[in-house]
Amino acid sequence: MTALLRYQAALLLRSQRWLPPVVLYAAALGVGVQGGQPVLDSLGWAAAVLLPVAAWLVRICVTGEPSAARGCVSAARGPARAHLASVLVALAAATVLGAVATVVVTLISDPVSTGHGTRVPLLPAGGAGLLAALVCALLGTAVGALTAWPVLRSPGRAVPALLLAALLALVASGSPARAAVSGLVTGSKSGAVPLPLLPLAGAAVVAAAATAAACALSSRRTSA
Repeated sequence: MTALLRYQAALLLRSQRWLPPVVLYAAALGVGVQGGQPVLDSLGWAAAVLLPVAAWLVRICVTGEPSAARGCVSAARGPARAHLASVLVALAAATVLGAVATVVVTLISDPVSTGHGTRVPLLPAGGAGLLAALVCALLGTAVGALTAWPVLRSPGRAVPALLLAALLALVASGSPARAAVSGLVTGSKSGAVPLPLLPLAGAAVVAAAATAAACALSSRRTSA
């Protein structure tokens, strides 16, 4: 599995297809985060906009190989393992991106509540923001896994489905991403730092189930 992960990571880095989602994420942070803003509000924004970026990275990774190369890797290691490696590399890339953004946002933001009346401890706030970013990275991975090959093979259907699913994952009632982001925003009003442990567990379950389904389907469609 280590060799597969290295292979997929090298494909992602060399393709430079990661540049558009990273630039989009940086632009979204530049629009929504300004120095001196309340730290929890800014961390909530940074986590929320990571979700569609994570989904995009999954799509890039699972469609990055030429079909002949994918066939060779699938024959050598198995289609499910090959697909799992591409999804895990995308998740790792999104997690690293979210972690870097969390550190930067934490450092440039003001450690106060929304009304600037209560001090917010900076280190716990950064930890909560990191957990929220991980929740959104996991949900974005689930969205990407269910809206790309092998689940949806037509880009004309897959791309709109990705955008719609990412939006629903952020706003739908009961979504772990919505719970994590809302927790930060709500905590900012009172100055309390929430730890989105329950949303994290839910996001991990959803991401694992979506990835498992996509990997199982990849075995069917590769052998078909």
